[in-house]
Amino acid sequence: MPELSTLLPLVAFLLGVGAFAGVLAGLLGVGGGIVLVPAFYYVFQVLGYDGPNVMQICVATSLATIVVTSWRSVKAHAGRGAVAFDILRGWGPGIVAGAAVGAGTATLLRSDTLTAIFAVLALVVSVYMAVSRPGWRLAPEMPKGWRRYLYSPVVGFLSVLMGIGGGSFGVPLMTLHGVVIHRAVATAAGFGMLIAVPAVLLFLVLPAQGVRPPMTVGLVNLPAFVVIVAMTVLTAPVGARLAHRMNAAPLKRVFAGFLFLVALNMLRKTLG
Repeated sequence: MPELSTLLPLVAFLLGVGAFAGVLAGLLGVGGGIVLVPAFYYVFQVLGYDGPNVMQICVATSLATIVVTSWRSVKAHAGRGAVAFDILRGWGPGIVAGAAVGAGTATLLRSDTLTAIFAVLALVVSVYMAVSRPGWRLAPEMPKGWRRYLYSPVVGFLSVLMGIGGGSFGVPLMTLHGVVIHRAVATAAGFGMLIAVPAVLLFLVLPAQGVRPPMTVGLVNLPAFVVIVAMTVLTAPVGARLAHRMNAAPLKRVFAGFLFLVALNMLRKTLG
């Protein structure tokens, strides 16, 4: 058991990360998991847990928090009439299927392989966030037919491999297809629930290898989950309110730079 002098600063660190992640999920629609996974990875390594499943535990625990955060965020956005439930109904089955396949795939990968996948995808997300412009469009409406059946499982699959909600892929997908940004952010919170719920159910029962942090059920670490959720349930509605009141573009680019450096450092450690 780690000493209190080590444990307490890490708990304080996670509380701060949880508060930031909740605001971020509601404000930018990128999903708090893109902050939580690197934070969990850092904390577990400091505590000496660096086994073959450490990254899977980070991903699974992040998704478990997103179940709660997304629900709070959807509720806050729905109260303002911003959630496009028709998009959720049409895209939901494919996203759920992709998330389930992603959870199964994640357990088959080596921890360093999953870390590298997270880092590379996070680099792509950060670059898009930095250079994208509001007027960019691929089409005037959301994909239908075979395109929807192709894209929706990919959103679920890649999101689970990163341990994130649907915002990082869902928001760009929707805005590039004519959905206004506030509506895209609100609807992406619903994507988060569709991704996180089936993945977490599988992560709770799938077998894990090696030494795990205390009170880890399957691949979900309960203490980290509780600490993060204690903050995100408070701050996700704050982010949702801010999303309707301010221009988030400057903050988005600052966060993109931060995410780029975090992802680059994770990739360096994995490959080095």
